[in-house]
Amino acid sequence: MAFLLRFAFNLFLCMFTICAPGLISGQIIYSVPEEMKQGAFVGNIAQDLGLNVHQLSARKFRLGSDDGGRYMKVSLDNGILSIRERIDRERICGEADVCIIPFEIILEKPLEVYRGKIEIRDVNDNAPTFPQSRIALQISEANAPGVRFRLESADDPDIGTNTMAAYTISSSEYFSLRTQKAEDGVIVAELLLEKSLDRELQSSFQLFLTATDGGTPRRTGTAEILITVLDINDNPPVFDRDIYRGSISENAPHGTLVMKLKGNDLDEGQNAKIIYSFSDVALRKVRNLFSLDPETGEIRVGGQLDFEEANSYSLDVEVVDHGSPAMTGHSKVLIKVIDVNDNAPEIKVTSTSNIIPENAPPGTLVTLISILDRDSGQNGHVRCTVPRNIPFKLQTASDHYKLITSEMFDREAISEYKIIISACDLGSPSLSANITMRITISDINDNAPRFAESSYNIYVMENNAPGASIFTVTATDPDLDQNSRVSYTFQANQVINAPASTYLIINSMNGTIYALRSFDYENLKNFRIHVEARDAGVPPLSSGATVNVIILDQNDNAPVIVSPSEHSGSAAVEIVPRSAGEGYLVTKIMATDADSGQNARLIYQMMKSTDPSLYKVGQISGEIRTARDILQSDTAVKSLIILVKDNGQPSLSSTVTVNIEVLENSTKGIVERSNLLMDPEYLSDPNVYLIVIFSCTSVVFLLIIVLLIGIKCKQDRNNIQAYNSRSYCYNPGDSHGAFNGRLTMEETLRNPGTGRVVRVSDLNQYSACLSPESAKSDFIFLKPCSASTS
Repeated sequence: MAFLLRFAFNLFLCMFTICAPGLISGQIIYSVPEEMKQGAFVGNIAQDLGLNVHQLSARKFRLGSDDGGRYMKVSLDNGILSIRERIDRERICGEADVCIIPFEIILEKPLEVYRGKIEIRDVNDNAPTFPQSRIALQISEANAPGVRFRLESADDPDIGTNTMAAYTISSSEYFSLRTQKAEDGVIVAELLLEKSLDRELQSSFQLFLTATDGGTPRRTGTAEILITVLDINDNPPVFDRDIYRGSISENAPHGTLVMKLKGNDLDEGQNAKIIYSFSDVALRKVRNLFSLDPETGEIRVGGQLDFEEANSYSLDVEVVDHGSPAMTGHSKVLIKVIDVNDNAPEIKVTSTSNIIPENAPPGTLVTLISILDRDSGQNGHVRCTVPRNIPFKLQTASDHYKLITSEMFDREAISEYKIIISACDLGSPSLSANITMRITISDINDNAPRFAESSYNIYVMENNAPGASIFTVTATDPDLDQNSRVSYTFQANQVINAPASTYLIINSMNGTIYALRSFDYENLKNFRIHVEARDAGVPPLSSGATVNVIILDQNDNAPVIVSPSEHSGSAAVEIVPRSAGEGYLVTKIMATDADSGQNARLIYQMMKSTDPSLYKVGQISGEIRTARDILQSDTAVKSLIILVKDNGQPSLSSTVTVNIEVLENSTKGIVERSNLLMDPEYLSDPNVYLIVIFSCTSVVFLLIIVLLIGIKCKQDRNNIQAYNSRSYCYNPGDSHGAFNGRLTMEETLRNPGTGRVVRVSDLNQYSACLSPESAKSDFIFLKPCSASTS
């Protein structure tokens, strides 16, 4: 019946439960008997845990503990747990009541750990054995019936019902067997004298002691008892206690006194002299741990005690006198081992990877931590900690700790953490252990490339060489690897209605900008482009910067002389009346320069002159003026070469030749000037717009003046007629005109301050009608000469 109950209990233990959700699982328990053959079925872990059999290999399904991996194996094909090596319960667990082999099931992707236990059930594979196959006893014939003699106990390494159950002895009229169970569960056998002995009748006896266990089938062990009947020593020694109790610390040094035994013999002489010793059964267990002084009865520490191996010891001691025959007394010694904090915690880390992505959210599992302390009580209670100034924390889960993240990471600030995991027990003094775990933060593309400036100004000298590098933009990305590989491109830009790519090109790898053409400051002074920097992450991130390209002027344009213009390669002709005085404005050199700044600042110089003393040129204004009065001795035509140069480096220049004619007859000059004005070739293309604008303005101005004068003339008609009687008529064929010396052929018709000469044709005759106020006016009104005036 007891066996059936035991079998039912073992079947119940084979059931498992998952205690905690998530990655930390509860324990699965199997119960198997010892001595099973290799390959014997233990359980289907995959089925019991509800795992997908087809994913076991991909998830690296394996046993994680040393003991479990030694005795068990698991198949990745079907998830069946089987025996790898024959299990001997007595060798693994000794005399422990419960024999457990822990194991771990580890799966990855995601990380999961299942803990399990295998209970090794005892089978009756060991028969009881006696220390010696022959037991020799000497019994005095003086012993009265009822005297008991302690027999050596048999040893059976099995436990429970499979261990020692009973003793029997062969039949004898003088002796019988009495058994009793001690506090530690050991059955003690004693030989009881039933009838007085008479050495003279029978001096020896032979009996057989049989030890039987409670297993199925039962196993037995036998020892022969040889009894010799001796002459009288009628008082056996006795101990003062039936059971001695004591305690000793596990770290007690060699030679420490545990307790002292005390025995007494009522006999005298040699029969009262006693010695102490361990029984043969006790010697096998404690001969390396304790020593017993045969004279004093002192029990001392003789070896290294370990609470974790055995927390108590039961010793059989005996005292023997020196009588003949010697008599023996027996007692039991129970020694309790006191635990001390002599085992530091052991830290075990279960982790599949030490790399965590930068964007891992708080609460992400990093690893599982198991703490083991072999001490007991407060000495075995352990506290696990990690530093506070890191973005990690510990979370308690069942008998494990979970190391999880507590904050978001920034790999660009800290790319690696060295986490010191510390465990300390609550003993006194406390023992601790620590390990260092290195966690690497993997990069994600969370930083866009950045330019040093949002806007760049590039200064490029015009006439640059096409294909030359003009600038380099650089953007930095603090990410890693491909997330930090930056490429550069131009965004959609238009420069004078043309794509920017026709002007510039950018090296996508290093951001160097090259000019594709030679720039001309006079056509393009500046333009703007937008550069984009993009990384190679997924998804890619980008940023932009503005590049202002400023073309710098180069003195590559010589001054262009607009007026006076040389006509068909001939020198420009200017007419000056001989009556012109010092400072008289002959003409003004008008020039332009397509450059800018100092390159367009013009300086006028007289490079050559037939008479340097007569004319001078304004260095800034370009005005040609008389330097003195024109003398009758001065030749009629003077030639000037005017140099116009800019202020560039190097300076560029242009020249114009101006012939200045001094005329006595103003009408001749007017006619010749008119011919020049009417010549279409004279109106060169650069001057067309200036002449048209100037002409329109002059016509409007003249119309207004004529209208005003006409009104005045109508009001003073009588006065005008009076003056007309004194009018002069000029005939080109007449050498004696009505004009005085100042109104000759060389008289000029000019606009105030310009020096412009209007030449009058010799084929026409005109009369100059002067109003009374003509002395104050620069305008001369001409009309054809009628017969009356002639």
